[in-house]
Amino acid sequence: MIKVYCYSKCTTCKKALKWLDDRKVKYELIDIKGDHPDEKTLRGLHKKSGLPLRRFFNTSGQIYRELELSKKLPDMSEDEMFGLLASDGMLVKRPLLITGDKVLTGFKEEDWESALKNE
Repeated sequence: MIKVYCYSKCTTCKKALKWLDDRKVKYELIDIKGDHPDEKTLRGLHKKSGLPLRRFFNTSGQIYRELELSKKLPDMSEDEMFGLLASDGMLVKRPLLITGDKVLTGFKEEDWESALKNE
């Protein structure tokens, strides 16, 4: 089953969900603020994604800016980054798409199209 972590007030998330609905793709919707992924889950998603860990951060978010993470992340260990991501779902880049074999951060139609071809 496809899972999508989203935040209900996020316009990009709304666009991504509409895109899925228009294509009649079945998915499980998870509220990233209220039911955010824990550290173990994030570690698994990161490994499955093949992406740099920094791509999992919501760099345009208020908390990211308040914590001045753009300055701090380069000096943080992976363990510290995972702990931070697991502490607040609003720090995680969204939407977060999870398929049988792929994990994507953010919404780019062509990437989602490719990821969902075999689903």
